[in-house]
Amino acid sequence: MSDNKSKLTILFQGDSITDGNRGRSEDPNHIHGHGYVYLIASRIGAAYAEHGITFINRGVSGDRAVDLYARWETDALAYRPQMISILVGINDILRGIGEGEANFDRYERSLRRLLEEARENDPSVTLVVCEPFALRTGMTAERWEQDWEPRLIEKQRVARAIAEEYDAIFVPLQSVFNEASNRADASYWMWDGVHPTTAGHTLLAEQWLSAVNFEQWLRERL
Repeated sequence: MSDNKSKLTILFQGDSITDGNRGRSEDPNHIHGHGYVYLIASRIGAAYAEHGITFINRGVSGDRAVDLYARWETDALAYRPQMISILVGINDILRGIGEGEANFDRYERSLRRLLEEARENDPSVTLVVCEPFALRTGMTAERWEQDWEPRLIEKQRVARAIAEEYDAIFVPLQSVFNEASNRADASYWMWDGVHPTTAGHTLLAEQWLSAVNFEQWLRERL
């Protein structure tokens, strides 16, 4: 058994997609929510049980990147995680559409600060940046071409660039959902265009596991 048992912590941050209606108590049956975080924690936790890895979900429904930054110390850095995964951006887009061009977009600045402070707090931390994604269905369908798609493409560009800048693992997700939409309607994967269904969360979890290459990461940590 590894001497590093119970010393590895993986923390997930983001909005409602990460939140997954997670419990706010220490009840282990609900702390990871019912989305991709739960799926990732269940698979890694079962496969590497001897390492006693801790999984923490601190996603909050409705959050933008700037909201993550406002609680970054207490809801991320304070846990001293060895890996931090971030998925955020959809609410930045939604708020921008609601407020029009006058809205001041803090996404790029906030995301950069999140990664910068995580690196300052622990230079060895592994950072994971997940690509924000959406499909043309439900709430996004009516204004897809004029509002949703261009804003989404810009957020995706920013997320990828900042991930490269801070040597973070980038998890591409839009292409995964685009390809899946050739197999079933967009609404099968995202019921309203932004929130994944159970099947959609499975795609997200599988892509995360593939991009992170957890077994190799664990070998390097132990």
